[in-house]
Amino acid sequence: MFELRLMCPEHRVEAVSDALDALDALSVSVEDADAQTDAEQALFGEPGMPPPKEGWQRSRVLALFQGREQAQATLELLQAQDFFDDCSVLGIQHVPEQDWVRLTQSQFAPVDITPEFWIVPTWHEPPAEARIVIRLDPGLAFGTGTHPTTRMCLRWIASHGGAPALTRVLDYGCGSGILAIGAAKFGASDIDAVDIDLAAVESTVLNAQANHVDLHAGLPETASGVYQTVLANILATPLKVLAPLLWSRVAPGGKLVLAGILARQADELKAAYAPYCALQVADAEDGWILMTATK
Repeated sequence: MFELRLMCPEHRVEAVSDALDALDALSVSVEDADAQTDAEQALFGEPGMPPPKEGWQRSRVLALFQGREQAQATLELLQAQDFFDDCSVLGIQHVPEQDWVRLTQSQFAPVDITPEFWIVPTWHEPPAEARIVIRLDPGLAFGTGTHPTTRMCLRWIASHGGAPALTRVLDYGCGSGILAIGAAKFGASDIDAVDIDLAAVESTVLNAQANHVDLHAGLPETASGVYQTVLANILATPLKVLAPLLWSRVAPGGKLVLAGILARQADELKAAYAPYCALQVADAEDGWILMTATK
């Protein structure tokens, strides 16, 4: 296969990408040409917030083709178009054939949550020291155990195994279902896992089946009543918006566990939840924090 590499200013990226797609590129990707430099600019904010910018100032646009001739013919067609003005050609280069499945799998190794609690992809054998294992492969929904927010939530669950806190559990914004599955592994008997994304709900169902645990997965409106533990690993902005809803789901004496929060956002979260509870920082890792409260 061969990769056509282009440099495009922000206002040309969409038109060039659309044209490459129409010309039967096998794939089209866009990279920040200034990444890892002082000129690098962030594009994406939190959900519900407008992005700081619609595109990078300079982008590398990469298109993959089966043969060099197709890549060259595509380049010649692009160069004849008005929308290619201000763009430049970085070249056409051969892409060696690889076992992409094996390459992707090699990026995901078993993850230790505690010395005895591990998240293990299906293509790995569990480590000898693992006593409790969640089998989970990367998929369409967030949550493989590698992100600090997920790890902190799972550590909290592991530390409360067998306690009343893990009787009835709500995983709000369940993603892959990893927290709900973790709760089941540590003794929770009644678990609701909910998400606004139907792909996440489906992923949770499949992952629960693969791990031989019982839970109910659905949209947020399927949650009912109150829970001894309410887990929400989302992001700071939606967590603030959801404060009255999440707190209303916590049973008297129950626990609220929030993640997806940067350390610098702690005061924002405390203020948002102050009418309902006193949030405290319970864990921290790599600039992220876990916050909890008891009703």
